[in-house]
Amino acid sequence: MCPPGRPAFGPESLQTGNYSLVLLIQLSLLSFDLFVNSFSELLRAEPAVQLVLFIIQDIAILFNLIIILLMLFNTFVFQVGLVAILLERFRALLMLSALYLTFSIILHSWLMNLRWLNTNRFIWTDGLQVLFVFQRTASVLYYYFYKRTSEYLGDPRLYEDSPWLREVFAQVRQ
Repeated sequence: MCPPGRPAFGPESLQTGNYSLVLLIQLSLLSFDLFVNSFSELLRAEPAVQLVLFIIQDIAILFNLIIILLMLFNTFVFQVGLVAILLERFRALLMLSALYLTFSIILHSWLMNLRWLNTNRFIWTDGLQVLFVFQRTASVLYYYFYKRTSEYLGDPRLYEDSPWLREVFAQVRQ
């Protein structure tokens, strides 16, 4: 049991080690995603290896989104019903994550469709190039917003009652 006045959830109740573990998992998944984005074209000659890396990359993006959502659900702000505040603050990350995942899946499908049977030819259509640029641009923004959000969610003030939260709650109830 937690002492009176302390929340039963959040980084301080999970202890620093557990939050550090979650942060390490998130940053590891981001690092893997960056690795695949950086070096997947070097594995063009081995389509099976590239396919496996693409599948793992897409799953890692999905896991990162799930982890952020679980962290948002664990905040005191969410638990008192002020979901709109969290959605307003983290809307950019949530929308960008969905967009990045969509771009990644489409790009990976298109690349594997073009290159699966003929790995000796370098096929690069105009549409594929545009999608590649959008996916890579979205990835840079995704890395920035995801890292910023994961560090922000480590703030203990999100996991306890505070005067600013009471003011927001009072404004919502009126």
